This record gives sequence, structure tokens and C-alpha cells, in this order.
Amino acid sequence: MPGLRSWRRRTTSTVAAPRKCPDELRERAVREVRTTGRPIAHVAKDLGIHKEALRGWVRQAEADRGERDDRLTTTEHEELKQLRKENAELKRANEILKAASVFFAQEIERSRTRPSRW
Repeated sequence: MPGLRSWRRRTTSTVAAPRKCPDELRERAVREVRTTGRPIAHVAKDLGIHKEALRGWVRQAEADRGERDDRLTTTEHEELKQLRKENAELKRANEILKAASVFFAQEIERSRTRPSRW
């Protein structure tokens, strides 16, 4: 059913999934990679974490410390997220104001073209 399939795609949620690992585990895993010099895959296996998840955490920690400039810091990412949200709200407000402007312009035009009863 093509209609059902397209309906499913449109109902996907944009809410972020909850974090599966506590912050303490993230911090411990990143600290262990940095202090021991062991490969990420070995540390991940020892802690029961997927190696690519740990790799991402290490990269983010490096960006937060200013050691990488190929990704945003956590602070910059949060600011960007907030600005995007604010921008979307402003766009919605602008659309409402445009619609109201058109409506009132039409009302003014109607009142001018009506014959007066005086």
C-alpha cells in the first residue's frame, strides 16, 4: 500500500532518543582512553560500550578541550540548537503576521468598495 508507506514516513518523531549511557560512564571511558593510551576498541570492549560510540565521545571531548576544530564544542552545539529553535519560532510568527496583514488589507479594501449608506 503506497499510501500507508508514505504515512509511516511522515510520522517519524524528531525527538532525540534518551541517552543509553550515564555521563559518569562516558567520562570514565574517555578518561581511560586518554590516560592509558590504549586503543579505543579495547577500552570499549572492557566497558561494554560500542567502539564507535566511544570514538565519538573521545572526539567530542577533544573538541571541547580545543584540540579539534573539525567539530563544534558542546557549548557551541547547544547554542546552535537554541538559535535554530528560536529561528523556527520567529519564522512561524512571521508567517502569522503575514497572514494577518493580508486579512486586514482585504478587510480594508472591502470596506472601501462597499457603497456607503449615508
